[in-house]
Amino acid sequence: MRDLILGAVAYDPKVVTIWDGFRAWLGARGLPFDYVLFSNYEAQVAAHLAGVLDVAWNSPLAWVRTARACAAQGRRAEAILMRDTDQDLTSVIVARADGPIASIDDLRGRAVGVGASDSPQATMIPLEHLAARGVAVTPVLHDVLVGKHGDHVGGERDAIRALVRGEVDAACILDGNRALFERDGSAPPGALRVIAQTDRYDHCNMTVIDGGGPHAARFRELLLGMSYDDPAARPLLDLEGLRVWRPGRTSGYALLERAIDRKAP
Repeated sequence: MRDLILGAVAYDPKVVTIWDGFRAWLGARGLPFDYVLFSNYEAQVAAHLAGVLDVAWNSPLAWVRTARACAAQGRRAEAILMRDTDQDLTSVIVARADGPIASIDDLRGRAVGVGASDSPQATMIPLEHLAARGVAVTPVLHDVLVGKHGDHVGGERDAIRALVRGEVDAACILDGNRALFERDGSAPPGALRVIAQTDRYDHCNMTVIDGGGPHAARFRELLLGMSYDDPAARPLLDLEGLRVWRPGRTSGYALLERAIDRKAP
């Protein structure tokens, strides 16, 4: 029986270490597994739709594009797994704590630093938050590694640095990255003021099309059964940034879908 083939985007060199580790872990439990790395999500989505992959480790934007393409073709896309850390996220719009910007109303007509143009968390969702409230701003893109959908956080880090230098009036970031950017020196501790926070949304998921082939159910079962208390599993979970896998859900993509639809001509 052939391997289950997973697709993932190589946003960082550690991706090879992660999926080599999962290949060994899954293989030791009787699941033949291999993976294909892509330089961008657009290529991964195309390969998945073409039947090259059984499972795709998708960004939220890649999920929406896959789901919409399947709906148009009369096919079925499913989000079968998510990390615990992919659920109920928020983005924040921050200004300098020593500056004049205290609310989103103060941003009307101002320059707002965002991440890459295809970053849901640092560009699309926070700009949708502003647009839904009638606040027109001038987005200043930081297009780092377009095609990787902001997974590497380089664009939003650059947006924060631009804010600290006074080149923009505010910046959009994933809320969970505020502490990271203080730790890595992108912003001094206490330098940022949160002026708005988005509603909650979900991030990445494991996607299958039309059931995902003969191994998909076993793949899901094994990952849902991974325990952080298991010394063989813990390093893999740490590398992938989670404590537990959860069943996939699609209710957390409404904000992103609205952002896509608002931007569409």
